[in-house]
Parts: sequence; C-alpha cells; structure tokens
Amino acid sequence: MRLALVMMGGGARAAYQAGALRALAELAAQADPARRAMPFTVICGTSAGAINATSIASHADQFAHGAARLVDVWSNMRASQVYRTDWPGVAAAGARWLAALAFGWAASSVGVPTSPRTLFDSTPLAQMLPHALNFHRIEQMLDERRLHALAVTALSYSSGRHVTFYQAGEPITAWRRAQRTARMVALTPAHLLASAAIPFVFPAVRLELDGRHEYFGDGSIRQIAPLSPAIHFGAQRIVVLGAAAPTPEVPAARPDIDTYPTLAQIGQQVLASVFLDSLGADIERIEHVNRMVLQLPHTVEPESGWRHVEVLAIAPSERIELIAARHLRQLPRSVRMLLGALGGNRASGAAFASYLLFEREFTCELLDLGYRDTLARREVLLTWLKTPADAATAEWGARRK
Repeated sequence: MRLALVMMGGGARAAYQAGALRALAELAAQADPARRAMPFTVICGTSAGAINATSIASHADQFAHGAARLVDVWSNMRASQVYRTDWPGVAAAGARWLAALAFGWAASSVGVPTSPRTLFDSTPLAQMLPHALNFHRIEQMLDERRLHALAVTALSYSSGRHVTFYQAGEPITAWRRAQRTARMVALTPAHLLASAAIPFVFPAVRLELDGRHEYFGDGSIRQIAPLSPAIHFGAQRIVVLGAAAPTPEVPAARPDIDTYPTLAQIGQQVLASVFLDSLGADIERIEHVNRMVLQLPHTVEPESGWRHVEVLAIAPSERIELIAARHLRQLPRSVRMLLGALGGNRASGAAFASYLLFEREFTCELLDLGYRDTLARREVLLTWLKTPADAATAEWGARRK
C-alpha cells in the first residue's frame, strides 16, 4: 500500500505544513514504534510546498528528525531570509515599477528595456537553499529504497507547459498530457526556486528543458491536476497538506462595497485562484473515478489503467487571512510601505500579505494550527499508517464484494 504525501503551495502559509508533518511523525511512531523511516515513499510538492517536500524527503530514514528540523526552520523564520527587505533592495524594486509606469514609453522608444521583473528580490532564498537542503541525501534515500520518488512542479513562462520534475530510485516512464509533462532529472535548488516563484512577486528562474533554456515560475499556476504525479508514481493513498481551507477567501475586514478594490484585494483573489482552487476539483475527479472503478469487473480493472485511490486532505480549520491580519505589523517597515501602495498593509489586504508574511510570530501560529488539525484526523491516519499492504488489499477486496 504505497502512501504518498502531497504538499501544496502558498508562500509563508506553507508553515502550516511543518506543523502537520510534526503531528504525522508522532502518529507514525505510535503506529509502528520500531520504525524510524518515513511511511510516505512518494513525496510531491509545489511552490513553497516543494521546499518542504524536499526537506522532509532528505530525511526519509528519520522522519521525526526531519519534521523537527523543518519545524525549527519555520519557527525562526524572518522575511529577510526569503526576499530582500532592506531599504535599498525594496526601494530599487519600487523605483523600477514607478519608472516603468512614468517613463516606460520614453525609454522604450529609444530601445532601453524598462519592464520591471517582480515586486521582490528572492536572492536571499536562492542563497539559502543550497546550504539548508542536502540534495545528496535525496539520492541516498532513493538508493536505499526508503523513497520511491520525489517530484516538484513548475510552469514554463516560455512555452506554457506545466512540468513535473522528478527524481526516482528506478526508471519511471514520464507522462505527457495536454499542456502537462514530466521529466526525470537530478533535482537542484534552482528547481525549487522556480517552483516557489510566486507570479509578479518573485522572479522567474531559468531551467533547461529538452536541450534548451526556458523561464519557469510557480508550479501552482495552471496546476489543474495537483494529485496526478502521486498517482503516476503508483500511490494508492494520498495525504494532502494544503495551505488554506478550500473555500473562497474574503477580506479580513470587509470594505465599503462601493469602494473600488485595492490592488492587494485583486491580487489576493488572483493568488487564491493560483494556490487554492485546483485541489478541490482534482479530489472530486478522483472520487468520481473511484465510483466508476467500483463498477468495473474485478478481472477488467488491471487492464483499464484505472485504480482506486484514497485521498485525505488536511487544510487549515481557521481562516488564514484573519490570522495574518493580527501579524501585519511584524513585517519589516520597508515591506509594509511597499505593500501600503497596493493596499496590502491593511486588514482588507491581509490575505495578499499572508503569502509574504515570513515572520516567526505568524509562522508559529500556523505551525500550531497544522499540528492540531492533523491530530484531529488521528483515527484515519493511524489506520492508514498501520495497515500493511496485504490487509489493505483484503480491505479493498471486501469493499468490492
């Protein structure tokens, strides 16, 4: 019974996943006290979830240690570790946008490129990833068969293709769907940086694909089937760690309905469509396929290419934008001023700011919430973690009868 762990994107909201992983490690130890290795042999991540996924996969032989290490990182997080918050860095980004709006027409007429790239400079994250993550251990975990596959996703701005980059312990046939494809590679910090490049917020990353270079951004963009990689890798049960409840987000403080929305209010809905909207639809599709599989004759099922897949989604039980509204003052003053121009430093723009709130006061509250929400699913998780392959097969056969 191959278990998969899928971690969705969400910027600073991904701190929630670290708390969930801490709870999962505790439950795994209760299910099998003699086992230190991680029960999830397929790990998939997108955006900030790709960084969490790679970190926990590198400790597949010591699940509790890997979860504790990730919790420690998020518990001591500062925005300056992810993007430039110093006055020169923030001012430079703001000046580029202002110059493009005010003088772009004049500069372009004489051939001077003025297009601003992003709102923030993610150089600190690019510098941190090679030191914070041990990619050599990923290869070691795969060689020791403690891990079957690790996958991260990104979107090519150059070609429009949604690409799953994966590393596996044995050859796995890559798949191709409409505007979706997969490539087996040796994962690097650049792949994670590309997957976590929130559109308009962080810069795109140049990666090689099929012998040429393309620019990639956040893997949550156009991710119409976030659970597809785990299913391709043979997962029969999938635990999904989200970064927000799968419900429409509304401002923490509702403005006058006659007031024109701020850029932050518009931006939060755009980011919600990027990070939140696809998971629920994908789970519904899987449940529909499961019902169809139940109707297939037992002798036909293997040839059909379809199989029963169980999904357990764990998502915040509290509204993230309300939590973020309590911590907006924790952002560096330079960032607050830049967000202020967009309307993102007020309660009505808290949802937008929450993706950038890499501050420990906010992330620690999300850690605790992720821990509690996961323990609330204790019974089903213990069943999944305890059920050996033969018992699971018998259970599935009993349901078919």
